[in-house]
Amino acid sequence: MTATTPLEAPTTWHATLRQAMKDNQVRLVPYVPDNVLRPLIEGIHADPYFTAFPCAREEEAIGIATGAIMAGTRAAVLMQTSGFATLPNALASLPVAFQVPVVMVVSERGTMGEFNPGQAIVCRTMRPILDSMGIEHHTMSRLDEAAFVADRTIRQAFATRWPACLILSPLLTGKRS
Repeated sequence: MTATTPLEAPTTWHATLRQAMKDNQVRLVPYVPDNVLRPLIEGIHADPYFTAFPCAREEEAIGIATGAIMAGTRAAVLMQTSGFATLPNALASLPVAFQVPVVMVVSERGTMGEFNPGQAIVCRTMRPILDSMGIEHHTMSRLDEAAFVADRTIRQAFATRWPACLILSPLLTGKRS
């Protein structure tokens, strides 16, 4: 019997999330550009495992991810809280209606000293909208829990064939915009 060295856990939220996507065979990542998500987006673009590209709108990214998943490629969509406000119809008519496990990763704005009242309103409505559609969501706020939360949320989405959302708190990302 030989001793093995455990793999070193990623030390940043974006490396942790990228690894959870890889561990769960998420290969396609359409996104709407966002400063908070920049390190995750850059890491995904630098990794040949992923195919990633920017979209003009969140609904477009959801549509692309839904189609890819229905064709057999796992996908996750990256966006900011304010972009989520445009999604209820797209979510209800595509991934929810057809039980497609689209995973959304949302950088949270609207909390903790937010200067933009529009961001605060969307932030207050995002979780109730997710709840009303039965979409599982978890807020990631601690690096020591990030790997577990990301892995289990992605795994559950694909096991149950239902959309899920990972919300990235500024407590985790350290950024507001």
